[in-house]
Amino acid sequence: MVKKKLEFNFEQTLAELEAIVEQMERGDLGLEESIRNFERGITLTRACQKALTEAEQKVQILLQENGAEVLTDFKETDQKE
Repeated sequence: MVKKKLEFNFEQTLAELEAIVEQMERGDLGLEESIRNFERGITLTRACQKALTEAEQKVQILLQENGAEVLTDFKETDQKE
């Protein structure tokens, strides 16, 4: 059997994590359900952290030029006319 790598969706994962936090903050869950939600929240948090770390690494790779980083200051453009 071939296992397919599940596609990670950062936004959906973050939304699920936010929903869990809101539910737990209400304080109307029993102990067992709170523990299950806490465990799920930890899993989601770790997944989001991993995705952010990987994205940061990709950005760093893209910013490298000839072995040296080329970083420039962010310059806002004035959109007023």
